Amino acid sequence: MSIAQSLIDILKEEMEKHCAKELKSVHLHIGELSAVVPDALSFCFSVLVEGTTLEGAELIMKVVPMQGYCPRCRLEFEIKNYTFLCPFCGNTKIDTIAGQDLSIVEMEVH
Repeated sequence: MSIAQSLIDILKEEMEKHCAKELKSVHLHIGELSAVVPDALSFCFSVLVEGTTLEGAELIMKVVPMQGYCPRCRLEFEIKNYTFLCPFCGNTKIDTIAGQDLSIVEMEVH
C-alpha cells in the first residue's frame, strides 16, 4: 500500500508540474528482484485512486528480469532462478545491474 501511495504522490507531483488535469495511463518497469508484486500494486493503486482525479488511469506494468555482469568475463547475462553465477566462467562474484528497481517509464496525461 505504501508503494502505491508513493507512486500516486509522484504522479500527482509530475502532473502538477506539467499542468496536466487527467492521467490516462502510467507505464511501470518492475524489477524481478524489487519485491513488488504487480497484482498487489495494481489492487492497491485502484483502491487509493478511487474517487480522485486519477481514477480510471490504466496501470501498465512490465516485469524486468534480473541482469548480471561478470567483471572477470566482462559479459552481461540474465540471472535466472536466482542463480547468481556467471554462466560463462562460473564466477560467483557478479554484479546485479538490472531487475531491482521500480521505475515510472511513461505517463499519458491530458
